[in-house]
Amino acid sequence: MKTSRYTEAQIIAIQRQAEGGVPVAELCREHGMSDASFYKWRAKYGGMDASTASQKRFNI
Repeated sequence: MKTSRYTEAQIIAIQRQAEGGVPVAELCREHGMSDASFYKWRAKYGGMDASTASQKRFNI
């Protein structure tokens, strides 16, 4: 399985920038990712912080 270019903490930081009002298209261009990746991450990590994401990863 291919590993991600971004860590969970980086993904959550990008999501927070979007919540802060930065347009999605600008974030995707700045970080070199697709819109689809952004929205997939939003579905998976939406509303989490870094500590919650790491706890969720270990709770199978």
